[in-house]
Amino acid sequence: MVKKRVIPCLDVAGGRVVKGVRFENLRDMGDPVELATRYSELGADELVFLDITATLESRGPLLELVDRAAAELTIPFTVGGGVRTVDDGLGLLRAGADKVAVNRAALDEPGLLTRLAEAFGSQAVVCAVDARGGEVVTHAGRRPRGIDAVAWAQEAVEQGAGELLVTSIDADGTRDGYDLELTGAIADAVGVPVIASGGAGCARHLAEAFAVGAEAALLASIVHEDPERLPVLKRELKEDGWPIRT
Repeated sequence: MVKKRVIPCLDVAGGRVVKGVRFENLRDMGDPVELATRYSELGADELVFLDITATLESRGPLLELVDRAAAELTIPFTVGGGVRTVDDGLGLLRAGADKVAVNRAALDEPGLLTRLAEAFGSQAVVCAVDARGGEVVTHAGRRPRGIDAVAWAQEAVEQGAGELLVTSIDADGTRDGYDLELTGAIADAVGVPVIASGGAGCARHLAEAFAVGAEAALLASIVHEDPERLPVLKRELKEDGWPIRT
């Protein structure tokens, strides 16, 4: 069995890590590079940085932040937010990112995922799928798109995405567990790794996501408030029999 990954996610706005519930009531959680470095030291398998205001502000990626992070980190990290062209993706990779995540632009710019995959390889292209009630949403969860999340996930893979980051807006920040129905349905429908996102509260929730097919699980609130919980979660999963990276 492929080893499962535990991935802290840092939502960035105004240069700071923020976190809320269902993308609302955001709280300041700290400096992104400082937090990321601590997670790396504590055994994170990878990291994800998501610039959650780039789309709303109609600007490109935060290359300065990526450059700072790359100078400090020794583990792979993905960056999303503001990627609308191949040049945007290239800028992130040159600044030090290992993978590029695309959300709204993948829907609005036909062929973008294909162009990115052709330029960098599908292993470096992540399609972020945000969903509410099984429907794709964009613009930080504010705009429903009238598209079935499972169908879009399949299309994104056909276009070239090598990994899917699946976030349930309904579960985000609740700590009640991932949306297992959504995660499982997408994992069953595609042949690329699926990262479960939204709702983690304990090791059992991660195990449940792995059980329905996720190859990785994203964490945010529970580790932002207590970074030392990260190695504890990994140890609990390993003790429960899951193949966890060490």
